[in-house]
Amino acid sequence: MLYQEKFFYLCHVPLSAESPKDVDIVQKAADSGEFSQLFEKYEQLRSHAFNEDGLYSVIRADDIYILIRTGSPEDARAEAFEEARAGLITNLEHRVMQNKDKNAVEILRNVHNVEMSI
Repeated sequence: MLYQEKFFYLCHVPLSAESPKDVDIVQKAADSGEFSQLFEKYEQLRSHAFNEDGLYSVIRADDIYILIRTGSPEDARAEAFEEARAGLITNLEHRVMQNKDKNAVEILRNVHNVEMSI
């Protein structure tokens, strides 16, 4: 067994993300002291997407933020993209249904292979 040190990464996944290369690492935490600050920032960045009942709603998110614990920035980007993918699709589908967003239709078709029409 090979020991690998792990860190917490706060990742930003834009709605237009096409792959892990589009994921930004906002901040990294190496220990529990840094993690509490990281988690505070995570909650602050997501705060606009909570509904009136205090529940997170991915359809209200302008961007998706994910906390990942892994060994490298590359792994963090890949895991964050995969974890966010379902939320990205849901958010984009909602934008098509509610706002007739043509850009969302194109992202769904070209990136996620989901067909929707306005």
